[in-house]
Amino acid sequence: MFTYQTKIKLHDTDAAGVIFFANQFKIIHDAYESLLEGIGFGFAELIRNKDFFLPIVHAESDYKAPLFVGDVLEVQVKAGRVGQTSFTLGYTLLNAKQEIVGTGRTVHVAVSKATQQKILLPADLRAKLEKLHRQDDKSATR
Repeated sequence: MFTYQTKIKLHDTDAAGVIFFANQFKIIHDAYESLLEGIGFGFAELIRNKDFFLPIVHAESDYKAPLFVGDVLEVQVKAGRVGQTSFTLGYTLLNAKQEIVGTGRTVHVAVSKATQQKILLPADLRAKLEKLHRQDDKSATR
């Protein structure tokens, strides 16, 4: 499991000081970016040096409890299904008391920059995602 931490900022909230619903996706995406960077596929590297993109083709999010300005948030990212051309990530958002305040899921597809068509996941990326998935499976069975 990969862990990302952040703090809810004023610009993340609505007029009542509660996180604006769409910003949960922003926070999930920040965790996704951090995960990719951690496994050697940061966006700077992808955009400048790779011949593929990893667009999100499906995203869902559930809100379990409100978050307020200044709240510390932990996002746990787990690798779900790793297919031939796509992969799924699951997100659990926890407050400082380690209570679940939200969940999310994103599905990503490998797409050729040149053709804009779906391609096989590059072998090195696939191997790292599968390793993360195996680690998540092991920790879930303990």
